[in-house]
Amino acid sequence: MTKVSTEELELAFPYIQAAPKDFGPIETLCFRPDFGERVYPKKLVLSMENGVEGDRWKAKPWLKLEDGSADPRIQVCILGKRMLDTVWKDRENTAYPGDTIIADMDFSEENLPEGTLIKAGTAVLRVSDIFNEGCVKWKVRYGVDSVRWINREEKKPLRLRGILCEIVKDGEITLKDRLEKLP
Repeated sequence: MTKVSTEELELAFPYIQAAPKDFGPIETLCFRPDFGERVYPKKLVLSMENGVEGDRWKAKPWLKLEDGSADPRIQVCILGKRMLDTVWKDRENTAYPGDTIIADMDFSEENLPEGTLIKAGTAVLRVSDIFNEGCVKWKVRYGVDSVRWINREEKKPLRLRGILCEIVKDGEITLKDRLEKLP
């Protein structure tokens, strides 16, 4: 597995920051039926109650509420295409990160503050207050430098590892849709 270096990340930074502020085109949709499994459909069904249809979120969440149920603030994870393009160098031998949506859009706090609503096909998502810092799996797949870089204090507001969202309106999203900020 080829890991990205800090120097490569810094060189790619202007490209990453130039992502569209709105109407982000969707490149990939994914759901995870179980740990280590990925399915890449052309359409996802999203529901407030069950999350992404077919995904393990409800049965095996990494974050739970006090009552033991899945935390809805982590139903959908969206990663910027430009960041993924920068870190995912060896696509043949390195696993896809598992994000629900890969889209070409700016996910910074300035562009999408906590609570912002995003139209995703016919569904609506709300940007979570939970920061996506990149897990141990991210570090193994894409390198220590990438985790350190995205978690630098000055970079945290840019949300380079993507955003977590809660589904607030049921609907469907396809590869032909774009992510749209709602007023």
